[in-house]
Amino acid sequence: MLNLLEWAYVDAARSGAPRRPVRPGGGTAPGWRSGPPSVPECESPPEPPVRAGDMAQGPSAGPARPGEGTSALTIVVLPPHDPMTRGQLRRMAELARDDGHTVQWSEARGGASAPVKTIAGLTRPLRRADRIVIGDPFSRYVQLLLNLTPAPDVVVVDDGTATMEFVSQLASGERLTRWHRKGAGGPRAALFAPVSKRARTRLTPAEGRRVEIFSSMPVDEAVAGLGVTVTANDFAWTRSRFGPPRLTKGTDLVGTSLVETGVVDTERYLEAVGQLARTHGAVRYFAHRRESAEKLHRVSTEAGLEVVRPDLPLELVARRGPIGRTILSFPSTVVHTLPLALRGTGVRVVVCDVDPAWLTEGASPRAQGFLSGVTGTARSAHRL
Repeated sequence: MLNLLEWAYVDAARSGAPRRPVRPGGGTAPGWRSGPPSVPECESPPEPPVRAGDMAQGPSAGPARPGEGTSALTIVVLPPHDPMTRGQLRRMAELARDDGHTVQWSEARGGASAPVKTIAGLTRPLRRADRIVIGDPFSRYVQLLLNLTPAPDVVVVDDGTATMEFVSQLASGERLTRWHRKGAGGPRAALFAPVSKRARTRLTPAEGRRVEIFSSMPVDEAVAGLGVTVTANDFAWTRSRFGPPRLTKGTDLVGTSLVETGVVDTERYLEAVGQLARTHGAVRYFAHRRESAEKLHRVSTEAGLEVVRPDLPLELVARRGPIGRTILSFPSTVVHTLPLALRGTGVRVVVCDVDPAWLTEGASPRAQGFLSGVTGTARSAHRL
């Protein structure tokens, strides 16, 4: 959702569309909460119908070409079950509405009949839209919806480090598979293969079909020769809306969900967190939205860190401040995005590599190479 708003900001500027006034102070969303956010599980109020040319969709949200000389977009959110992610999406939806965009909240995963209702409701606007913007090309939901649209203009907005894997697979002609997945995916993946293949075609430039990738990741070389348009995401919207932040004297540590995805061993990870905290005097631990409560409890008790569970993306939390003068992170999206969002503030972003000995037996064979690539390509981050 954040990268969607960044794309909308850039697209409005290059199209010459007037920007809508925003609420002073950047909206009402707080920077963080020390516990899980209170997320009302209710449907959003009915929204105006989607017009042709204004369609946007994706699990992370996605926009479309502004219609009739305005920068207003229609955003359809297909939220996951995870409460922390849902909470962040709801807070980001507030900011999107502050910017004048329409947000539709669709419980696409809310029961057996929910997918059918969602697809039925989106089929007509998807077929009428002339631009579709998505956030997660690996999502089966997104791939299915891509099969329903003939839109000649497709934009993929940044989905963090997953974008690097996406462009690599797109360039090599591989099947779209998340980097931490091991194996072929089982019977369900085999049944879905024709849909995935068709979606991959829709994400490949061809005559009459333009594909744009909007990313802060180093993807230019990977897609060279494919005809993909690459637009840099330098977090101009974030820097225009928030900050500069007040800096604290301490060091902040950014958490990762590598344990939850089965890539890194729990004990090795906690040992590394404790060592980093002691060595660098870290005070706070900004939890990834998918980290388990049990692991975070151990981070607090064993490493002595104050666990902060942001209800906004970390780029916004850091930009709003207060934030440490040094931010430590394992290989993740933020080692690419935070230096951009915090440009000119004096904050130093430092990345700690993942030792191969930390990987689990079930980790994908590609895991170590991928994580090393994330660190090595983060040109603006310092390396431990």
